[in-house]
Amino acid sequence: MQTNTATIMTRYISNGPARAFLCVLLAFGVLTSLNIYAQEAAPAAESAEAHAAAESHSLIDRFIEGGWVMYPITACSIALVWLTVDLWIRTGIKKMAPPAQVAQVQDLFRAGDYVGAYQFCKGSPTAFTNTTRVALSFLGDGHDATEGALFSELNKANASIQTRINYLSVIGVCTPMIGLTGTVTGMMSAFATLKTSGAGDPAKLSGAIGEVLIATASGLFIAVPAFMFFYFLRNRLQVSMSDLQEICTSLFRKMPYQHLKDAHVGEEEFYAAIPNWVAGDVQPATAA
Repeated sequence: MQTNTATIMTRYISNGPARAFLCVLLAFGVLTSLNIYAQEAAPAAESAEAHAAAESHSLIDRFIEGGWVMYPITACSIALVWLTVDLWIRTGIKKMAPPAQVAQVQDLFRAGDYVGAYQFCKGSPTAFTNTTRVALSFLGDGHDATEGALFSELNKANASIQTRINYLSVIGVCTPMIGLTGTVTGMMSAFATLKTSGAGDPAKLSGAIGEVLIATASGLFIAVPAFMFFYFLRNRLQVSMSDLQEICTSLFRKMPYQHLKDAHVGEEEFYAAIPNWVAGDVQPATAA
């Protein structure tokens, strides 16, 4: 039976028209298979293109999508970078008390040239030289006055830098509030879209929701490092001020105040004088 079937198929294929029909049938099957594969691959290709387009959002696109709050947040980010770099330099002990200046003032103190030390400090203003200069101007008033002036100037230098550091805390507090404002305005826009066009326009609705999320994330993205740098630089300032205090107090530890009584080392002008009724032998005026 199998032999008869094979014989019949061989005679059928050897026939010219039958052979042509079989070729057409095979070609039709191949084209049909390719068409089905192309239809199945088309949604996958479109999905891949959409995914690639979604991932191709640039920073400018995100900025525009975040809405108007991105402008003040960007300003805060620029201020954050500038303050961090500036305060990192200012709070270093080598910036507050340069080793070359400390060595020069120590040499002048060893030589007893306090006027020269005052002039040098006046010409090279830093936290160290300003503190030393003010303390030198009180040498004639004794130990207590000199030490009080020294610590007062140290507190002044500390307050000046601490005020700048506090701006980092302000940025850390304000940027989440700015982002929250963008969140509120974005939600208002989203609800307005739902009210006018309903849920049938997902593009407008997704744009409003994108503004909400990007504004919130941007505010937190700036606030977190702002607080980190605030605490880090505050601690760095405390360490540097402790070192500066030790350097300055060591200069005046063995100061011969008994030989400097009523001496006027600095160039500051004293405004207090003997009362005019004593100097001119005039009776003091009385209030009416």
